[in-house]
Amino acid sequence: MSDFYDRLTPFYHLIHQDWHASVALQGEQLSKLIDAEWPGKRKLLDVSCGIGTQAIGLAQRGFSVSASDLSEKEIERARREAMLANASVGLSVCDMRRAHDHHGGGFDIVLSCDNSLPHLLTDDDLLIALRQMFACLAPGGGFLMSMRDYEREERGVNLVKPYGARTEDGKRYVLFQVWDFAGEHYDLTFYFIEEDLVSQAVQTHAMRSRYYAISTDKMCALMREAGFENVRRIDDAFYQPILIGTRPA
Repeated sequence: MSDFYDRLTPFYHLIHQDWHASVALQGEQLSKLIDAEWPGKRKLLDVSCGIGTQAIGLAQRGFSVSASDLSEKEIERARREAMLANASVGLSVCDMRRAHDHHGGGFDIVLSCDNSLPHLLTDDDLLIALRQMFACLAPGGGFLMSMRDYEREERGVNLVKPYGARTEDGKRYVLFQVWDFAGEHYDLTFYFIEEDLVSQAVQTHAMRSRYYAISTDKMCALMREAGFENVRRIDDAFYQPILIGTRPA
């Protein structure tokens, strides 16, 4: 998994039409959700921060943010992006299955966005991660995650998921994913076709990973098993479904 994201790092922002606009928008959306569910909570831990999309946006909105990711390359880039954005984010490398071992407890909010948890391929691994996140929270603290709605996704092989084209620094990038399902899991190849608009030279970059196509209902059940209360799904507040739960006070 870390190799996938290490290789994705230089292209990560291209997933968004405008990454900086996404940072601002997602910071606003998540801040509203947090304020509605856990008013006044400001000490936040992002356990799958990538290049900092949510962590930077929330730091800019006044949250005290610690953030980690499994990928060293992504953390290196997140540090650069946070510095350029003048955002204070404490960044480190950590597997979310060791979140409490690494970060300790006392956080008001634990966050994991961008369909990160379904990288864990078994219920046992998901429970380990969720229990670690639960342990990171102070009593009354909240957990918030976003994930794909796999119940709405077609199953099969050679499923193409287009992301469109982007132009940057004299180059055009065409992005798409190809999914191949095998039972409840699927293998994903993320293609970035890079074309130099002057020389017309073309390169293809392909990164591969595997996901667990778990339903939001089953993820909610695992959250309850990990100890969270008031677990529920929230739609239409973010670009993916949001699942939330609270550590009992």
